[in-house]
Amino acid sequence: YNIHIMVRLINKNNINQVTNLAYCIMKVQELFTYIVEIDNPNLTPCIYAMWHENQFCSHGLPDRKNVNIFISNSLDGEIIARVCEKWGFQICRGSSQRKGAVSGTLKMLSKLKNGENIAIMVDGPRGPLHKVKSGAVVLAREANVPIVPVHWYSPNFTFARFPSWDKMTCPIGPCWLINLYGEPIYTEGKTDEQIAEEVKTSLLQLEEIAPKKYKEAVKQGLWFKRKK
Repeated sequence: YNIHIMVRLINKNNINQVTNLAYCIMKVQELFTYIVEIDNPNLTPCIYAMWHENQFCSHGLPDRKNVNIFISNSLDGEIIARVCEKWGFQICRGSSQRKGAVSGTLKMLSKLKNGENIAIMVDGPRGPLHKVKSGAVVLAREANVPIVPVHWYSPNFTFARFPSWDKMTCPIGPCWLINLYGEPIYTEGKTDEQIAEEVKTSLLQLEEIAPKKYKEAVKQGLWFKRKK
């Protein structure tokens, strides 16, 4: 149920097979995953900020080829990176070690300055849950780009929540979801702590209003309009 658990079974000899299996599973699920966007400010470049539990909401981000996802240099990360590349995203690799973190930050900074977007799980990769770490804040300040909070939601029973540390959410079977975006957060005139608090507050507010926004989307028939 969680790609991070599945990749524990891999080694260098079967990495290609596991990658293909993971991609096939996600590609099949994609056929039954219906996401509409709500309040996307459509800013480029920007940093899409989400909780680790909602990492798969990146599936609904616009223009995948222009979205970069930061992934660790671990063997687990290799699988995830290959799947994401097959899925149409750009990848930045790095690690939690100081040298790897600096390298990854520089890569993402270069992407932002090149006009591309970044997607970051702001409390990842190991938590604590819902604690905004400094990565997105530093990047936003250095590249002078806004942070755009993102939350996804569905009341469908097929929208599963798993017993992992991050309480990861993922559709299993036919599922109608919304990607709900918050107001852009800019860094000018603010401390890092203030920016991090704004990101956290926005993400929690999006979670709170998501059910109401979902009902509005149903009334407006947004999924039907998306098919036209």
